[in-house]
Amino acid sequence: MKKHILSALAAASLMVVASSAMAQNIAIVNGKAVPSSRMDALAQQVARSGRPVTPEMQGQLREEIIAREIFVQAAQAQGLDATEDYKNQLELTRQSILIRELFADFQKKNPVTDEETKAEYDKFAAANAGKEYRARHILVEKEEQAKALIAQLKKGAKFEDLAKKNSKDPGSGANGGDLDWANASSYVKEFSDALTALSKGKLTDTPVKTQFGYHIIRLEDVREAQLPKYEDVKPQIAQQLQQQKIAKFQEDLRAKAKVE
Repeated sequence: MKKHILSALAAASLMVVASSAMAQNIAIVNGKAVPSSRMDALAQQVARSGRPVTPEMQGQLREEIIAREIFVQAAQAQGLDATEDYKNQLELTRQSILIRELFADFQKKNPVTDEETKAEYDKFAAANAGKEYRARHILVEKEEQAKALIAQLKKGAKFEDLAKKNSKDPGSGANGGDLDWANASSYVKEFSDALTALSKGKLTDTPVKTQFGYHIIRLEDVREAQLPKYEDVKPQIAQQLQQQKIAKFQEDLRAKAKVE
């Protein structure tokens, strides 16, 4: 009777151990345990990509982990894990993961604050406050060509048509020379000076020379600057500042490193 009790207890212990092992592993492939932590890591990768890890996906992840183990065992059986190419790729992958974790840790410890985003917005607002100008222009290579186009415009030629046909600025030329709304400081000084000297609806009497060529400019309209609201652009500002912090962090590490 005593032996039966001991046997039962031993069997129960083995079942507990087996159950615990299965909780730690998702499968046993060709006698090798596949830990559940691999599935957790794969689920984290999926979540980082922006896809939700649903209960239905858990089964797919399990099958993916098992398939990988089968294929890895087959590759190892052929000795592919001993090649130099494999070792080099493994090292590069290891470095990529470590670098990603380094930058993620830096971002976590150095978040962009509300004060920083507001200060950046205020700086942007100060630089872009004042008047905005909506202009059209025609850009050509030679002064004589610009003068000939001005003569045509004064005789009644349509600015938009001449811009589409003659302007070498591919962006605005296709749109009839339209430069949309912009602060005068957005342009090079020669262009800006000529633009701000114009009255609404007027065009430059003489070609305006810049580093890009010769311009004929017409001022369409003027208005007070229409700045975006702080809350609307706060996420973009925060992202830009975070990128700047990461870039500075990288530069500092490079500066401190001894490279021979």
